[in-house]
Amino acid sequence: MIRVLLADDQALVRGALASMLGLEADIEVVAQVSSGDQVVAAARETNPDVALLDVQMPGKDGLTAAAELRDALPSCRVVICTTFGRPGYLARAMSAGAAGFVVKDAPPEQLVDAVRRVHSGLRVVDPVLAAESLASGSSPLTDRERDVLLAARDGGTVSDVAKALHLSEGTVRNHLSSAIGKTGARTRAEAIRLAEERGWL
Repeated sequence: MIRVLLADDQALVRGALASMLGLEADIEVVAQVSSGDQVVAAARETNPDVALLDVQMPGKDGLTAAAELRDALPSCRVVICTTFGRPGYLARAMSAGAAGFVVKDAPPEQLVDAVRRVHSGLRVVDPVLAAESLASGSSPLTDRERDVLLAARDGGTVSDVAKALHLSEGTVRNHLSSAIGKTGARTRAEAIRLAEERGWL
């Protein structure tokens, strides 16, 4: 049996995935959680072979949870299963140790196949997304520029961002200016939107 952990904040989606996987003779869903914060604890408790993680969840996102799961339970293979097929997410998922990346609107048999293939040691990536990712390249943002854009996402002032990240206001302005230039945006809000759309945040 392939033991599967599901992490998705939408109960309906989580339930549908569990029901679909439960129909397979060789797959058993052993845990279901609704946030990235719960993934590692649930995995330690149930020892799954494969974890299916959504990207956007409350608390920690699926990409952060994937990296933590890799460190806590290296035997568990991760498949990112998301509505948002963004090239930047794919690159970040792979660097977090994910072995698979599928989008939720894929046919059900494709998801089941991905679980089996990842369990057998293979990598599985949505082909359209892989092509887009190669075409768009990796994120040009430095880690600090990414931190500054994330901190500015809720509309805080330069002063707010500086306090939150323990940086000077001048340093925050420099990082914002650089991020705006790299995204080709005209404003901070547009830079945040573009970076989110490309999966860089």
